[in-house]
Amino acid sequence: MNKTVQMTGKMIKQRVAVPGILLAFLLPFQATGQDLVSQATPAHFINNQYEKLLISALENISKNDMDQAIAELEHLVRVEPNFKLAQLIYGDLLLSRSRPITDFGNFPALPYEYIASLKEEARVRWQHHKSPPDSDKIPEALIQLSDDQKYVIAIDLEASRLYLFQNRKGVPYLINDFYVSIGKQGIGKYQEGDQKTPTGVYFIRSFISPDELPDFYGDGAFPIDYPNPLDKRHNRDGYGIWLHGTPIGTYSRPPRDSNGCVVLTNQDLRDLQPYISVGKTPVILARQLNWIARDSWQQRQKQYVSFIESWRRDWESMDVDLYLRHYAKDYSGLGKDYDGWVEYKRRVTSNKRYIKVNLSDTSMFLYPGEGDLLVVTFVQDYESDNFRKRFIKRQYWRLDSNGDWKIIYEGSVS
Repeated sequence: MNKTVQMTGKMIKQRVAVPGILLAFLLPFQATGQDLVSQATPAHFINNQYEKLLISALENISKNDMDQAIAELEHLVRVEPNFKLAQLIYGDLLLSRSRPITDFGNFPALPYEYIASLKEEARVRWQHHKSPPDSDKIPEALIQLSDDQKYVIAIDLEASRLYLFQNRKGVPYLINDFYVSIGKQGIGKYQEGDQKTPTGVYFIRSFISPDELPDFYGDGAFPIDYPNPLDKRHNRDGYGIWLHGTPIGTYSRPPRDSNGCVVLTNQDLRDLQPYISVGKTPVILARQLNWIARDSWQQRQKQYVSFIESWRRDWESMDVDLYLRHYAKDYSGLGKDYDGWVEYKRRVTSNKRYIKVNLSDTSMFLYPGEGDLLVVTFVQDYESDNFRKRFIKRQYWRLDSNGDWKIIYEGSVS
């Protein structure tokens, strides 16, 4: 049994009311127990039975129903003894039966950092519970999903929450969410060893089974493609940013506890695994997800599709000047800078009688943390009188000071 509960097991079980002290640290404003219950997360948003039990216990504490809260926590620590946050709150409630308590984590023998990290975990879990995303809204970063992207992952790093969306005829629908831990030093990775989690648009590269990993990574790992071309353009380095599980003896880790990876409980990682397709599943890492109404999302989607289509038509027109107007002066890609690209395109186009370009399986995502930047991926079928090629291409488009979208990078996806 966890030592928190061992320290409280001998306490005299005399009822002493706890007037909301255990919840006070969670709330930035005053709210009654009934207010908190009315703001609760819809049941289908809480996938994890252990988190559901914890939230229910916190609600009962807010209503001063200590007996029910203790019963729920007693069950929780019995079925998942490695849930340290639940152990600590359970210990506090047992302690409250012998004397009044004045703060969260009333055990001097426990290190301050340990208590503080569990306080933060409780806060982010509770905040998600009382302020869930509107089911009729979509993160603005999700512009368009390709037909073969059945699911997409979007992570709100400040909220320590991973959201799983299903692609239903091109429209993303939220189907699940999970508590996660991120880097010890926060958000915005720039260099190797800075213990920060990057922001951006990434893709799952592979799956590493637990048999190939130390116990530290739990039930497996999904590496993402950090650093991507934009990271390299900005001289961001480092490697080994994964979605992975927790070691034996650990249920969940505090919100900021990794070396830059995104960490889930082992059960949550297993629940997420069937929805991940290596090489296809996008992972959006955002400091904060900005949710917009579904009708606004649909209207905006058409605007982005229009300038991609304009680029395709101008390429087919064989008017090189029209085609090159879509490229920024600081473009780089396919082994060439802007000047090299201009020279190459003028030379090869002059030798062709026709060009046909077809784009399919197109996805588009706004890049978090970079202002007006768009990541576009598609299958490109190119045909001319002397050359044919089909491959997956990825482009980065940026909105310039004149209000025009320009390509700053493009390359093939291996």
